[in-house]
This record gives sequence, C-alpha cells and structure tokens, in this order.
Amino acid sequence: MNIADMMKQARVMQEKMEALQGQLAVTEVEGISGAGLVRVVMTCKGDVRMLKISPEIINPADAETLEDLVMAAVNVARQNADQTMASETARMMEEMGLPSNFELPKF
Repeated sequence: MNIADMMKQARVMQEKMEALQGQLAVTEVEGISGAGLVRVVMTCKGDVRMLKISPEIINPADAETLEDLVMAAVNVARQNADQTMASETARMMEEMGLPSNFELPKF
C-alpha cells in the first residue's frame, strides 16, 4: 500500500469516527437503582436527559439514601454508555476490516 492510499484510508477512518461520535452524542442509555426507584437517562457523551425519582423513596429525614441511589443510577448509566461506545467502535472497526481492538498510531 502506498502513502496516498494510507492517507485516503486514514481520512475515511477519521470521517467514520466523527460520524460515530455524532451518533453517540445523541444515543441514550439508562441507569436504574433501588429496584427502579431511581432512573437516569443520559447520552453516551454524559449529558443527563432525564432523572426520575419515585415519590416513595423521598424521605427528608434520610436524604443520604436518595443521594446514594441517584449516584448509583448515574454510575450505571455511565457504565452502559461506556459499553455502548466500546461495542459501536469495535463494530465500526470490524466493518473497516480492522481488528476490533485496533488502536490508531499516535503522531
């Protein structure tokens, strides 16, 4: 493969990565904690789109439990986002004929 072909392939890969990043910016994932009492929806880029708290868990005398459940739901959503990003990136790499764990060289 000559340098011109390599540069063309690198440009195609960059364009596909940019498109994937745009798609992931709007792809939503969910995190649930407390057996469904707290639910968070966020994008794969980390923008929280929705937070639902069941009224039955709201107890002014025990704010710490609610705080813990919100943090847990956000963390689950973040883990789901990371998994989604990893699987979509691997899928894109495989479509391009590259190993799913391929890393671009650092310049």
